[in-house]
Amino acid sequence: MKFHKEGYTSLIIVLIIDAILMALAYTFQENDFLKYFLITSAFFLLIIILQFFRSPVRNWTRDDAFVIAPADGKVVVIEKTFESEYLKTECIQLSIFMSPINVHVNRYPINGKVEYYKYHPGKKLVAWHPKSSTENERTSIVIQHSNGKRILVRQIAGLLARRIVCYAKENSNVLQCDELGFIKFGSRVDVFLPLDSEVLVLLNDVVKGGITRLAKL
Repeated sequence: MKFHKEGYTSLIIVLIIDAILMALAYTFQENDFLKYFLITSAFFLLIIILQFFRSPVRNWTRDDAFVIAPADGKVVVIEKTFESEYLKTECIQLSIFMSPINVHVNRYPINGKVEYYKYHPGKKLVAWHPKSSTENERTSIVIQHSNGKRILVRQIAGLLARRIVCYAKENSNVLQCDELGFIKFGSRVDVFLPLDSEVLVLLNDVVKGGITRLAKL
């Protein structure tokens, strides 16, 4: 299990807080309740940060005929919708909600070329809110497959998410399952697929980023 680079600053902050808590615990040697409360709080903070920024190494599913899940989480939307930002056409929208306990590394769902990238500042609505896809802080990335088909991946900040990180650059070639970015503290990822895609998951299915086949192009 690796610790993701996006968590280094948070880890340093937590280690400083833990050092203060342990020092305070040392000064309260005669008060067992307060001493053990401070020690327990220090370990709890460290465990939370380590689990949130974990980046597991997996046997990635690399298959050019399929769209692979860009994130861990639960499928909360599967519907036909009009994508108005860039594709300007009807698509199948498939949304994955990531709770704070999920791995928050995002991965490219297909091989291809980044045709479009844009960051949008916005609100902090809960990630399952219908308007979060268009009103929350978000990034939009369009990837063109070698067969000419395009999909749009949208990272969406949720109520607790404090920062979206995206590594995509326009005109760059990307590989399926390589890191696309990271969203800190709860979020959602939308994938907009061509209408003729064969969806392979169901509503409320739990998926794994870089592993689960979402659809066949």
